[in-house]
Amino acid sequence: MAFVFYCFLQVLVFGDIHAAQPFCLPGCTCSEESFGRSLQCMSMSLGKIPGNFPEELKQVKIENSPLFELPRGVFTNMSTLEYLWLNFNNVTVIHLGALEDLPELRELRLEGNKLRSVPWTAFRATPLLQVLDLKHNRIDALPELALHFLANLTYLDISSNRLTVVSKGVFLNWPVYQKRQQHGCGAVILSSMVLALHNNPWVCDCRLRGLAQFVKSIGPPFILVNSYLICQSPVSKAGQSLRETKLGVCMKPNISTPSANVTIQVGKNGTLQCLAQASPLPTIAWKYPLSTWREFDGLLGGSSFHPVLTSSTTEDSILSQLVIPTAHLIDSGNYTCMAFNSIGRSSLVISLYIQTAQAMPGLHSVAISSESSAYVDLRVVKQMVRGILLEWLTVTNLLEEQWFTLYITSDEALQKKVVHIGPGINTYAVDGLLPATKYQACLSLRSQPPAQGQCVVFVTGKDDGGLEGRERLLHVTVVLCAVLLALPVGAYVWAAQGPYNCSEWCFCCCFLRRKTLRCPQAAPQCKDSSFKDLPAASEDGEGHRVMEGNEEIEREDNS
Repeated sequence: MAFVFYCFLQVLVFGDIHAAQPFCLPGCTCSEESFGRSLQCMSMSLGKIPGNFPEELKQVKIENSPLFELPRGVFTNMSTLEYLWLNFNNVTVIHLGALEDLPELRELRLEGNKLRSVPWTAFRATPLLQVLDLKHNRIDALPELALHFLANLTYLDISSNRLTVVSKGVFLNWPVYQKRQQHGCGAVILSSMVLALHNNPWVCDCRLRGLAQFVKSIGPPFILVNSYLICQSPVSKAGQSLRETKLGVCMKPNISTPSANVTIQVGKNGTLQCLAQASPLPTIAWKYPLSTWREFDGLLGGSSFHPVLTSSTTEDSILSQLVIPTAHLIDSGNYTCMAFNSIGRSSLVISLYIQTAQAMPGLHSVAISSESSAYVDLRVVKQMVRGILLEWLTVTNLLEEQWFTLYITSDEALQKKVVHIGPGINTYAVDGLLPATKYQACLSLRSQPPAQGQCVVFVTGKDDGGLEGRERLLHVTVVLCAVLLALPVGAYVWAAQGPYNCSEWCFCCCFLRRKTLRCPQAAPQCKDSSFKDLPAASEDGEGHRVMEGNEEIEREDNS
């Protein structure tokens, strides 16, 4: 009786405790704190925010989970939430309406996530937000009005991110800063504003001039967690404090050149120079006649045969040299040097003249063949199984219109194609070629033999259809061998009436399978109707019985 009464008391006590404890998510911990109800989910495999939160929560802490994003409407029915801690997760995306159901939010901590950007206008829905912790993320930019909706913020931490340049206007447009400036020195300030910007890869050039002035000018109630922001680049200022470094005024590029008119003899090397002075340091690109013909291998300028050499002469100057190796007539024309930075851009035109040997003084007696003064640039536009599409660019120093000759040769194909191309044509489609074959195409002036650099080597595509047919034939033959090998011995004897009987064929197939892994070309012609549905492996005549290197077997069959 006493035991029954004890069990009854246990049930009552357990029921009261269970009724007293509110609903909590499985694996999480719910507790009553001085500020209200709290939910903690630590080191759980939460891929997303649960949709069945307990009611009337004041604090939610989800840490060390694979949480990836904060979508719109994720905090529905959580209007009482004041503290949201989502530290050390994998949060990469915050949608614009993710915070629209949190009007009472006062703290948002997102330390140690993977945010590259933040939807700053989303804070319009959280007017009471006082703490915003974004340290140890991947944020690389702050828009001019990023802090416009954070009017009541008292703690902002954007340290240990990837900020390189921040405009002074980001903080001058901050309502918190404007409010403190309006109070004046005699006003009573009830709270301080803590700001953390350290451990970012700052680029200390003219673009940080405004931020440097802001850092030097602010004082109480503004407090910088670490006022010594360290420069990471340029190299001349790496390791210096932003407070101590001297930053100039930004200016758009100013371009100059030693010579705006350059003359180079045919076959000689030449260099075009462009000096750009700007802050921040500009980027230089070249545009020239052949830039639309050849693809660039660098930024915007410099092709495979016009390399660009760039070097910094001073902190705000850069020298770019465009090399013209072995000048041709085609290289003549106007070359545009373009320099641009975040402030603006400028350009300068340099005229290049290519002088032939006949025009050089004292060399009128030197004879030069017409083909040596012709420039030919041949390239493959499209490769096909049995054809090719060619395109070329030609320039000569001859006044009359010229004919060109196109040669298509191959070591594997006996035929040699010769095509005469008239003036004004720069493309030609060649067909009737062999698949998977190496060819050489050459283009020369008139009927002269092609010179070095006027040829291109290409390989036609593979004939997949023919290859698939051969593979299918081999597959059918191997399957037929396997089927016949699986037949009982009596079937071989019964089927031996054919002109090339199954027993011979299967015996040879087995022997060859051990020797060369190949079956005879002629399939057995069996009279059994059960083999009529099998696909034929060959259509050779019935007298074809040669089996590559197996004369001993054939003699045994004849005996």
